[in-house]
Amino acid sequence: MAGDRFHGRVTNPGRLCDRPGCPEAGEFRAPGPRGSSFDGPGDYRWFCLDHVREFNAGYDWFEGMSAEEIMRAQSPINGWERETRAFSPTAGIDSAPRWADFADPLDAISKRARARRPAERADGRLLSPDERRALDALGLPLDADRKALRERYSQLVRRYHPDRNGGDRSYETRLQGVVEAYQLLRKAAAFA
Repeated sequence: MAGDRFHGRVTNPGRLCDRPGCPEAGEFRAPGPRGSSFDGPGDYRWFCLDHVREFNAGYDWFEGMSAEEIMRAQSPINGWERETRAFSPTAGIDSAPRWADFADPLDAISKRARARRPAERADGRLLSPDERRALDALGLPLDADRKALRERYSQLVRRYHPDRNGGDRSYETRLQGVVEAYQLLRKAAAFA
């Protein structure tokens, strides 16, 4: 809106101020009860100008933090100590493709992209790359159902668990992978 002297004003006819009893329009956004996280920006409250000023005057971003956490958050290098995928030495890629396996370099690139994309089952449900790897660890096809998952898990536990295979502990790592795969898949939406 040209000439509006209040930066951040969002006009939306019909949205009222979230302050109980206030009949003014809610045109200014303030943090809500659910803060921002990895899955989105969180919730917002909408206030009129007077009430957003009141909210901002009493808002404490550091509330609930220890002195060390506050110092860390105020540090100019806060966040730079974490290595992001883009700036890691491998850029988040497990290994280089075996170029000899592909006639066209673009085939190698598209294979890597397909491996990172969710797979769609016949019933239309999507499986994340982690869920696909878990299915591979259990030796199950993409379209396996909950019953097949449970049967395969039981079969592999009987095969690899030392209490069930005569005390052979050489399969403990394999058993751990089976248990982790099953725990991931049993909670997956595709097997609900």
